[in-house]
Amino acid sequence: MLDPQKLQSVFARACRYEEYLRSDPARAGGWETVRERTALTDAQRATLGSFSREMKVLVVSGIWCGDCVQQGPLLARIAEACERIDLRWIDRDAEAAFSSTLKICGGGRVPVVVFAAEDFEPCAVIGDRTLARYRGLARRQLGASCELPWAEIPADESAAVLQEWLNEFERVQWMLRLSPRLRQLHGD
Repeated sequence: MLDPQKLQSVFARACRYEEYLRSDPARAGGWETVRERTALTDAQRATLGSFSREMKVLVVSGIWCGDCVQQGPLLARIAEACERIDLRWIDRDAEAAFSSTLKICGGGRVPVVVFAAEDFEPCAVIGDRTLARYRGLARRQLGASCELPWAEIPADESAAVLQEWLNEFERVQWMLRLSPRLRQLHGD
């Protein structure tokens, strides 16, 4: 179980998206390419605009990681569209003591996204890929050929991954909104 105080401590050291990309300028270009071609729909923006609870979201990542390149900019676009989302990034290897507590399928996977309430009470840990991303990879890798690590993922797969990440943000927002503890705190 994640400790809220430990999470808050790591979050305080974590970077905003632009600062995270500056940590390795040679690899940042791929991230920016994906970010530039990622756009939220009006319906997605409306969903994010309806959020009323602050969310602390920490992404354990590796700027070198192909899955992070393909999904990280989607997370950044979601956070850019909602002032209630405070999104921060840490490098998995630089924060090994923390990230080692977030193993997925027995390993140190990236990206791993930790969703928390405004007071850093953990709500969810999601990683390393959404269902649409796994389906796409399975189509390409469980056959005669494997995907090249720098290959652009198809637009429809990218849109599905974006929607799935947005669904996770919305799910946690409803969790926060309906939390008896937070409803009492906010008087609603």
